[in-house]
Amino acid sequence: MDMKGKSILVTGGASGIGQAIVLAFAERGANVALTYITSDPAETLARARGFGGKHVAFRADLRNEAEVEKVFAQTITVLGDLDVLVANAGGLIKRCRAVDTPLALWEEVMAVNLTSTFLCCRAALKHMEPRKKGNLILISSLAGHNGGGPGATHYGASKGAMITYTRGLAKEVGPLGIRVNGIAPGLIATRFHDNFNTAEGRSGTVAMTPLRREGTAEDVAGAAVFLASDQASFLAGETIEVNGGLGLY
Repeated sequence: MDMKGKSILVTGGASGIGQAIVLAFAERGANVALTYITSDPAETLARARGFGGKHVAFRADLRNEAEVEKVFAQTITVLGDLDVLVANAGGLIKRCRAVDTPLALWEEVMAVNLTSTFLCCRAALKHMEPRKKGNLILISSLAGHNGGGPGATHYGASKGAMITYTRGLAKEVGPLGIRVNGIAPGLIATRFHDNFNTAEGRSGTVAMTPLRREGTAEDVAGAAVFLASDQASFLAGETIEVNGGLGLY
């Protein structure tokens, strides 16, 4: 799937799933901007630039309205356009039983996952709607379907809201020529699960997964490229579950 000349912005693109998405688009000829907050983007940029094209990174707290608007303005200035937004940035922050979850943690998780997605989609649409074309891809989670694992109800709720937001946006902006879809990864072998899961928990999940393995960041990146391509031109409001069949249970 050729992406030559396309301009892509990937939030949270310096590591894990985001990094794989950046590199998948760069390899196919796209110009890619990425945002980061803590991860060093140097390796990702170096690898992306090895494919040619324009690639740039912006440090930004995507919970902040002004910083989001600045990132989108900078992206369009450097890349000259914005064809695709991949709203990938997010996180669990910490596991906590619902009864013990402080309001501050709940609000932080909602801000990191849901509010940042809203702000980025809104900023993208300000550019895409007048041009009547564009593509939004929202990265949620299997937790958005099943409520999340132990101590992750706050995370599951935020990701479930993203799936609903994907559907609502698709109906609203589809008539303007803008497609909105999502991806809900399951157990993907990234730093996320190194930090928030145990070896026993991971092996147990693999044993329940029909394909009997953890997913890779590249598995998710392949779905993102597909959704951004003409091969997905009649898909709108869908959230592809990249989980090896785990969601079937």
